[in-house]
Amino acid sequence: MAFNPISLSRRHILGDLYARCDSLTGEVPVYLHGDEPELLGHVDEGLGHFADAFCFHLAEDVCKRLSSGQFTYSFDYEKTDPAVTGSRGRVILKAITLTAGKPYEKPLPKRR
Repeated sequence: MAFNPISLSRRHILGDLYARCDSLTGEVPVYLHGDEPELLGHVDEGLGHFADAFCFHLAEDVCKRLSSGQFTYSFDYEKTDPAVTGSRGRVILKAITLTAGKPYEKPLPKRR
C-alpha cells in the first residue's frame, strides 16, 4: 500500500482544541472509526514547527477522501497538567480517529 502525505492546517483539524494542543513530538496514529478501529497510518508535523500544519501519511484513497471533507475527526488526548481544570488546560494528542460521513444521497424527484 502506497502512502501519500497530505498536509492540512492544524486549526482546521483541531477546531476548539487548537489553542490548547501542544506540538506533536513524534508520530501520532490515525485510526478509522468502527467496531474494531483500523490503523490507517500516522500524522506528524513534518513541515516543521513554524508551518502550523499536520502531515497525514495515509493511503492515497483515504487522502482523497480526507481532502474532500468526507471525514470528521475525534481525538484521544491527555492533559499535560492534571491539576489545571477547565478549558485552559494544555493537552497532548495520543491518537486521531476518522469517522466517515454519510455518503451523498441523490434527492428524490418531486411528484405531482
